[in-house]
Amino acid sequence: MKSFFIIFFLTLFSMLEAQTLLTVEDAVKIALKNNYGILVARNDAAISKNNNTIGNAGMLPNVTIIGNGSYELNNVDQSYSNGSETSYTGLSSTSYNVGTELSWTLFDGGKMFITKNKLNEIEALGEIQFKDKVLQTQYDVISAYYEVVRLKQQLISIREIINYNTELVKILQISYNEGSLLKTNLLQAKIDLNVYLGNSINQEFVIDAAKKNLNLLMGTTIDNFFEVSDSIPINYSIDKNELNAKLNVTNTSILLLQKQIDIARLSLNEFSRLRYPLLNFNAGYFLSHTDNSDGNILKSQTIGPQLGASVSIPLFQSGNINRKISIAKLDVQSAEFVFENTKLQIKKELKNNIVNYENQQRLLQIEVTNNEFTKEMLEISMQRMKLGQTNTLEVHQAQENYVQSCTRLINIKFNMKIAEIKLKQLLAEL
Repeated sequence: MKSFFIIFFLTLFSMLEAQTLLTVEDAVKIALKNNYGILVARNDAAISKNNNTIGNAGMLPNVTIIGNGSYELNNVDQSYSNGSETSYTGLSSTSYNVGTELSWTLFDGGKMFITKNKLNEIEALGEIQFKDKVLQTQYDVISAYYEVVRLKQQLISIREIINYNTELVKILQISYNEGSLLKTNLLQAKIDLNVYLGNSINQEFVIDAAKKNLNLLMGTTIDNFFEVSDSIPINYSIDKNELNAKLNVTNTSILLLQKQIDIARLSLNEFSRLRYPLLNFNAGYFLSHTDNSDGNILKSQTIGPQLGASVSIPLFQSGNINRKISIAKLDVQSAEFVFENTKLQIKKELKNNIVNYENQQRLLQIEVTNNEFTKEMLEISMQRMKLGQTNTLEVHQAQENYVQSCTRLINIKFNMKIAEIKLKQLLAEL
């Protein structure tokens, strides 16, 4: 049974190595192309861009072709003041009107120009929102990728301990066969080996689930098989002054809220222009034709251009203009409050990640040395076991110390990488 498990895991490991190696850069590229959240955000940005036209701002005229026609059949009895009477039976009347009409707002207090600026800002907001979604997706994908790497490294350390346990069982089996060892010690070593073999199986399941999550973020099928790198690179240097200086200039959350304040202020200006007069210009070319079967007028037709203008001056709108302006002022104020609060939160998040990265960096230096010590202790314990100078309890404890050190070392590197990519996301540098 022991040999079966060893062969099984060696075969499985060979299969994993044969899979396509997916780098973190490849994972990000695939996600930027396929991630559904990014696709939706790209469409939202395109909508904002399509809406940003001078026509949507109200600067261009509206031109329409109009037409209507009718047919009437009536019996008419008419009496006049001079005593005469007229009567028509089955009087038919056919009429139609066609024409082209132009309507153009020439002056609205400058509201159309404010609206155009607002559309510019909304388009810019859409671009920032898209960038923010891209950064969030990159962060999620990179985090998920290195989560798979972390789990893979843990599996490697488990397999290393399996090798030590396999060797230990061989040593104890020889001692037991020679009659110099209690069977309970041999059985305990075999139990420990089986426990680690079970841990390896469970770790494979966890890795598979993490890969499915990464596939989901990349927008690929969950059955897409790939292999990740074996290490988590740590090569990021922190300049606190530079990070703090860049934050307000590059952070997408801050830029989004700044843009929302600008839009709210333009909306306030829009409502304030409702107090100004409105000047409209109208022009058209019309044809009107009527045919009557009887009566004084048998045929009537008019054709030609028409020009006109209208002015409307708001005197009293039931207080609606003042109400809209008041609400718009509150919207501006609320946007400013949210902006200031978010700036504080993001600065706190930046500082927390800087402290976290620096702490993990110090822990890494300690744990690298500690890992070397625990491995050396394990090697010594194994050699002492071969020479019959120690017991299984010492070896077991050395193995546990080494496993725990490997786990801590892997987690420290992972935490450093997460802090690094979070700092890069905050500064829009992913």
